[in-house]
Amino acid sequence: MKSLQNSLNPQLFRSLHAAACQVQCSSCNLREICLPVGLTREELERIEHRLVASRRKVARGETLFRAGDRADAVFAVRTGFFKTFARSQQGNEQITGFQMAGELIGLSGIDSGLHEVDAVALEDSQVCVIPLAELEALERELPALQARLHRIMSHEIAVGHEAMLQLGSMHAEERVAAFLLNLMHRLGARGFSATSLLLRMSRDEMGTFLGLTAETVSRTLTGFQAKGLLVVRQRLIEVTDPAGLQRVLGGADAD
Repeated sequence: MKSLQNSLNPQLFRSLHAAACQVQCSSCNLREICLPVGLTREELERIEHRLVASRRKVARGETLFRAGDRADAVFAVRTGFFKTFARSQQGNEQITGFQMAGELIGLSGIDSGLHEVDAVALEDSQVCVIPLAELEALERELPALQARLHRIMSHEIAVGHEAMLQLGSMHAEERVAAFLLNLMHRLGARGFSATSLLLRMSRDEMGTFLGLTAETVSRTLTGFQAKGLLVVRQRLIEVTDPAGLQRVLGGADAD
C-alpha cells in the first residue's frame, strides 16, 4: 500500500479524528467478523482510538462516496446495507457488490487514491471511518492487522472472479441460487437467521448485479417457490429447502 500520509487533507483528517474517543473496536460486537478479527487483546488495545476515526450515519439513498472522489479512507459497515456500482459511458448502472455489517467499502480506491465506484446506502446505515494514513501506520506496527487486510483484499478479488464466472457460464437459476446462498452464508456468520432473507435491494438491482433483467429475477424466484425451495413475500424470502437451492447451483434439477 503506498503512503498517503502526505496527501491526506489535514482539515479532513482532524475532523475524522474528532470523535475518536467515542470509538472502541474492542467493545464492538462486530469485531469477530470485521477488520480487527484475530487480534490479541494487546493488539486490540494498540489500535484502540486509532483505527477508527469516527462513525458516520448514512441515510437510505445517501451516497457515501462517488467514483472519482479522493480515497482518504475506507469504511467498515457497522449497521445497514450498501450497494457499490460503476456507470458505463452510456450512464447505465452496473452494480459491483452489496455490503453489510462487518464488511469494508472503498478498498478499490487504495491503489490510485481515487474511489472507482459509487457507494449508496440501501437503508439507514452507519459506517466506521478508517483513515488510510492511520491504517498504513498500524499495519507497520501490527503484522497481524496487515495480514488480515491482505486476506480481505484477496477475498475481494476472488469474489470478483466468481461474479465473472457466474455471468459467463451460469444460467439464470444458478445465478439467483448462488446469490441467495451467498446472502444466507453472510447473514448466518453475523448471527442472523440464515433462511429468512429480507432483501434490501430491488429486483432490478439484483438483476443488474447478476446480469439478468428484473423480470427474469422475479420469474426465477417464482419458479423456486413453485418447486418448494422458498416462499416469496415481496422482499422477504423464506428459504425452505437450502439443500435444494444448493442442488440448483450444482446444475441439478431441484425436483
